[in-house]
Amino acid sequence: MLVPIFTLKLNHKVNARMVTIGKYDGTNPSLSCATTAGKVIIHNPHNRGQNTGRMSLSAEGDISLLNINQQVTSVCAGVLDGNAAKDVLVVGTQTNVLAYDVENNSDLFYKDTPDGSNAIIVGKLGSIETPLAIIGGNCSIQGFDKGGNDSFWTVTGDNVCSLAMLDFNADGQNELIVGSEDFDIRIFREDEIIAEITETEAITSLCPMRNTRFGYALANGTVGVYDRTSRYWRIKSKNYAVSILSFDLDSDGVPELVTGWSNGKIDARSDRTGEVIFKDTFGHPVAGIVRGNYRMDTMDQLICVSSEGEVRGYNPAPSEMHGNLMSNNVEQDTIRDLSQRKRNLLLELRNYDENSKAAALAGGKDSGGGLLSGQGGVGISKTGKFSMTGEYDSSSQVGVIPANTQLQTTLSVNCGSSNQAPFVELTITTTNDTIIRAVLIFAEGIFEGESHVIHPSPDKLTTSLTVPLVPPKDIPVDLHIKSLVGYKNSSQYHVFELSRMLPRFSMYYLLSDGNFKPSQSSVVFQVNDRIQRLVMWINQSFLMMEDLVCEGELNIAFMSLRGSGPLIIQMNLSGQITIRTDDMDLAGDIIQSLASFLNLDDLMSTADFPNEMEKLSKILVDVNEYHSVRQKLTAEMADHSNLIRSMVVRAEDSRIMGDMMGMKKGYNELFDLNRDLMMGYKIRCNNHQELLNLLKQVNQIIQKAGRLRVGKYKTQVVNACRAAIKNDNINGLYKIIKAGTG
Repeated sequence: MLVPIFTLKLNHKVNARMVTIGKYDGTNPSLSCATTAGKVIIHNPHNRGQNTGRMSLSAEGDISLLNINQQVTSVCAGVLDGNAAKDVLVVGTQTNVLAYDVENNSDLFYKDTPDGSNAIIVGKLGSIETPLAIIGGNCSIQGFDKGGNDSFWTVTGDNVCSLAMLDFNADGQNELIVGSEDFDIRIFREDEIIAEITETEAITSLCPMRNTRFGYALANGTVGVYDRTSRYWRIKSKNYAVSILSFDLDSDGVPELVTGWSNGKIDARSDRTGEVIFKDTFGHPVAGIVRGNYRMDTMDQLICVSSEGEVRGYNPAPSEMHGNLMSNNVEQDTIRDLSQRKRNLLLELRNYDENSKAAALAGGKDSGGGLLSGQGGVGISKTGKFSMTGEYDSSSQVGVIPANTQLQTTLSVNCGSSNQAPFVELTITTTNDTIIRAVLIFAEGIFEGESHVIHPSPDKLTTSLTVPLVPPKDIPVDLHIKSLVGYKNSSQYHVFELSRMLPRFSMYYLLSDGNFKPSQSSVVFQVNDRIQRLVMWINQSFLMMEDLVCEGELNIAFMSLRGSGPLIIQMNLSGQITIRTDDMDLAGDIIQSLASFLNLDDLMSTADFPNEMEKLSKILVDVNEYHSVRQKLTAEMADHSNLIRSMVVRAEDSRIMGDMMGMKKGYNELFDLNRDLMMGYKIRCNNHQELLNLLKQVNQIIQKAGRLRVGKYKTQVVNACRAAIKNDNINGLYKIIKAGTG
């Protein structure tokens, strides 16, 4: 069993996900953690700090305190200057980012980040020559070089929760992996999105593994590993993962995924299977996990920090401990697993015997079908068909079913009623008089807990069941269905298992007439492809009762079940495609899906969304007003601060001279002024929050405009929109969103 090789107490409470380690002098590693008091503690047992600059020494001597005087939102350490072999500490707050040279106790730069600093990573991105401190904020990503120059900027779909760098496409250059609150993992090659993965919750943590694999953690307690866009495995816990890290703990040359949990548990899982090979427990929630050669010996340690400031360091296991590193007896675990398998096989054998007897009594011949009981089961059909021969008595208590029994599924669009919202209807039916006793459906993102069980009461058992499905987003969903089939008086049931794919745009029903008001908004683009290819994409992506066939020009209309109005898709013989919808998000989703289907690397389009432009115009007016109010409040607070300073001096002078009345009057005025200052600060905080919300909406509209294009044209639109906003060129911004260029 692995045990910590060192432990220590920081004697400070540590914020979750705000732990990093860096060699600030180029040699000695220092552990850095953000505290709830607006400070960053830097623990360096190898080199005593100095009481200068922003930092001050604590009583322990090996801990320095970096005073930020604001709520810290993120910390990271890394090399910003490629010519200097030492790390820089980067600290993010709600409004600023600080790059700090710990060794020289000096600021490298201090920059405003109006979109906040939710996550920070330091490293080299793509072909950009200098390392960057990349800041993830309010729907935006910003990169600063060592001089504080704004060298990189792009937008993403929602607030950024986590960042990681990885050579995602094995081209020798790092891509940026971004996890956000809209449940998406986006991979950026510099400022171009090259892949998107949709998950079921906000992505709270990301970490590179080996080659093209990376680990991820969600807010709902899910942890897993992706290889590019293919998921290797995932597990879900009732607790949530605070921090994840890639570390080779069993010395087999392959890093494991180490996770620190909110209940204080730490576990290491195989990157291939998700099997737990090591676990330990803190008395308090884990705040962060890092790696570093903290003992200055021959190997890195796995360093875990709790929210109460407890630190434990673990060395990798010796090579002879390859495999499971836990203290449990591996042999006993194996025997227990084999015993369980033996019991299941015996139960299966008993079911086969009962099946054979029932078939013999019915005059039939058993071809070997398994039955499911309360403790185990066999006879699972991947195709939904159960293979048996013979004639059977439907009154059998065993539950033998006819050989030709099949389980059929259909998906259809239900427009709902006056008291029921629209939904996609999944119908599960048997092909004879057998009944469906229960159905278990697994589907990510549709059901709470990702699974749904239908268990009708005995008096309502039928040969058919319907299940309403309401996908919250336009993404394809795999439905994994398991059904128990038998007769009403059966004591055992056959298990049918099958899968169905819910199309990406399933929440839209086909309109057969033109009795609707066409959308005023549209996006137009040109493709060098046949209409039949677009028809193939529609048949795959929408829920059609029968395949669409088109001989001439295409003109098809759908209605959204989510209330966003009609969607019209048109294509003429020259290859011009027009998408008419008032939902700019939907138009972007359709273009991205179609471009992927047609293998289009670049696609230019012309967009006309008057409602979005009117909304953007109002937002920009509000942004200017909030900026003006903020500047005014800041100036007033500065004046009040100077006045308070002078009033304190006058009140103290009165006290020293024995003028008690003057002193009392001075402190009363000071109290009133301080109260006004506090009220002004609250107003400024509210103003800042409203400003953040408006900036988020601006960034989201830019993101939507970018998604109406593909490849280099998408990057061109995002960059041009940002330049127009920085230059206060509002008319130019509208033109860029519409035409794709300034």
